[in-house]
Amino acid sequence: MRARHRAAQWRTGWTLGGGSPKFPAIKRGSAFMSVSHPVEVTRHSPTGHPPVQARRVGVLIVNLGTPDGTDYWSMRRYLKEFLSDKRVIDEPRWKWWPILNLIILQTRPQKKGRDYETIWNRELDESPLRTITRSQSQKLSGLLGDVPEVVVDWGMRYGNPSIPSRLEALQTMGCDRILVVPLYPQYSAATTATVADKAFDALKEMRWQPAVRIAPPWHDDPVYIEAITSQMTKHIAGLGWDPEVVLASFHGVPQRYLELGDPYHCHCVKTARLMREKLGWSEDRLRLTFQSLFGPEEWLKPYTDKTVEALAKSGVKRLAIVNPGFTADCLETLEEIAGENAEIFKHHGGEQFAAIPCLNDTEAGMRVIETVTRRELSGWV
Repeated sequence: MRARHRAAQWRTGWTLGGGSPKFPAIKRGSAFMSVSHPVEVTRHSPTGHPPVQARRVGVLIVNLGTPDGTDYWSMRRYLKEFLSDKRVIDEPRWKWWPILNLIILQTRPQKKGRDYETIWNRELDESPLRTITRSQSQKLSGLLGDVPEVVVDWGMRYGNPSIPSRLEALQTMGCDRILVVPLYPQYSAATTATVADKAFDALKEMRWQPAVRIAPPWHDDPVYIEAITSQMTKHIAGLGWDPEVVLASFHGVPQRYLELGDPYHCHCVKTARLMREKLGWSEDRLRLTFQSLFGPEEWLKPYTDKTVEALAKSGVKRLAIVNPGFTADCLETLEEIAGENAEIFKHHGGEQFAAIPCLNDTEAGMRVIETVTRRELSGWV
């Protein structure tokens, strides 16, 4: 036995110690990992070995993105990164490059800058999406306080803080396992997949790669359905009037993406169906629509703005819109829905309009993010 002890130490560098046959463990520093042999092992780094942080587990929540400011150059940088992503615009580069650089980036930054001006958080000089995502990260860190080895951070797919910078920061803090949580309840190649792309691109540059998990979508999770419907009914109860119709408006994608196999449309339809079942509402009362049309290509229908106009013209006087696909209020909810679509509705005869806030960093919203995070950390903590 003594000879085997010395041989094992020579081959592996591990110092063998006493272990419990019932609860065998390997000890490396202060971290224990279960193994199949009744041994306890301690390793000592050789003299001159580079310092290594204690092992920790990182959680990186990621949202779509935000410009750093509303000026032309800030908007241009943001739009160029966003619209250059082949997952977002999958046109051939020879065709898309001149359209993007010679037309869109010459005029669109000014228009989008004016739109962002209407919702900008002037106190912190940043977009609401950045403010809310930061708060979600801070609150998630508090909710996971019972697992002190977990470090929570946040990033943006486009703009700052970037995914590579936050992965590097988590690794520097000793995280050798990182869970990336794209904040999209419904999966799409243009959202969830492109977060994974950016994370994997960052891993390519790392000498010592952490183990990485990408959280799956949660479009049909009962905790999510409960949260989004309870938030909706709570807000409606405080309006002082009851909407005749509520639209569940999701961000649109080209119809072609569905035909190519993207499950996004199916996820949105299922979310809307589960919401109706939870509320006990009919399809006429809670209707599914898609917003944010971009370019001449046909997108998923029905379009939100056209539906709003048609409802107003048909005599509907009280309308509310909820955005189940957004985990935080942003330009698409605060300016496009609460601004543009409210104007469309009232211009065509509507009277009462409500844009229902996203889950954001509310107690219900954080319960969803915490549930997803804890589930996907299983086996790591």
